Amino acid sequence: MKKSILAALAVTLMSAVPVYAEDFHGYDPATFDSAMLPAENLKAMVTDTMKVTPPKNGKNYVIGFANLARDVPFCALVEQGIKENAEAAGIELVVADNKLDGATALTNAESFITRDVDFVIEFQTDAAFGATIMQKMNDAGIKVVAIDIPMPGATFFGVNNPRAGFMGGAYLAQAAIARFGLDKVKQGYFIEGELPQSGPIPAMRTGGQVAGFLASVPGFDASHVLKFDSKNVLEESFTQTNSLLGKIPADVPIMGTAINDQATTGILRAVKQGGREKDVLVVGLGADEKDTLANEPNFVASVGSFPERYGNALIPIALSTLAGKAIPDAVLINHVMVNKQTICNYYKDYKCSTDPEMSYTFPQKEFEAYLATLKDDPTLKDVQNLVPTK
Repeated sequence: MKKSILAALAVTLMSAVPVYAEDFHGYDPATFDSAMLPAENLKAMVTDTMKVTPPKNGKNYVIGFANLARDVPFCALVEQGIKENAEAAGIELVVADNKLDGATALTNAESFITRDVDFVIEFQTDAAFGATIMQKMNDAGIKVVAIDIPMPGATFFGVNNPRAGFMGGAYLAQAAIARFGLDKVKQGYFIEGELPQSGPIPAMRTGGQVAGFLASVPGFDASHVLKFDSKNVLEESFTQTNSLLGKIPADVPIMGTAINDQATTGILRAVKQGGREKDVLVVGLGADEKDTLANEPNFVASVGSFPERYGNALIPIALSTLAGKAIPDAVLINHVMVNKQTICNYYKDYKCSTDPEMSYTFPQKEFEAYLATLKDDPTLKDVQNLVPTK
């Protein structure tokens, strides 16, 4: 993969936290390009970390990874990347399935504590269980990094929610205008698949999608924004969208996006099954539904999160933490738009379309105004350290 593309995928520090000052065998979250570190670097990390925090079993590190749901494509890619990095580092990985359920996540956390793991990577969806899980981890002296859904006191790693959402919403609006025309788009409906159970941080993603769309369609009727709880899965998104179609008049554009690619695909499938394929346009988030993105004409783009690269940062974060290195409160993905014309630049098994690429402009001024509103959002009062500033 070309160096310029690697740079586009880099994780980055939030500007609100101090600059990370030390390179730990090739890992510095301020400059890390998201490529997997060589095995010798990872092994050197382990060697140096053991001098600070010896493994509890006296031989090797054991890391617990509680996956959000092992049968979800995005999560499967995250798990594979973590496994590859753990194996290269000589770390034993214990994997559990949270099954999109808070109570299950709590049970899995308790099993990690019983197992006496050295560190936990937590990917769980129910914000209501986060504090309880973290209290148990704190009592057991186990450090945690939380993926995409924050947990109090854990390092946060994942999506830059406001920016990723705003990018996708703005792209969807501009693609719709290019296809249907501005006047027709203003008559249309915007469908948003949310995930309220995951709390206010992921809500910045779906809120950003709505804000980005509205910023790019001046005068769009707010009553034409239809929201539903996607439960983070395709099937629920399909069901909820199917219920909403009766509220949408015939022959107007239907523009949809959601918390992830799977929920976005559910919107698309429901509209198509409803016989309105000519009216629909969607933009995903994650770029992990690659077959759909490459082959479905009305799935025009997705905001790339590159879950297969999460492990390239998560294992170094775990080792850096155990080694006593300074890690910021949040390490965020630097997102890029992935469409049919650029997919081959990120995934070599897919061909890029030769059709002309849509001209896309990110509404920077409007995005900054949206970010400013997050400072006064009462639901974010206690997590301002996790709210991006750019």
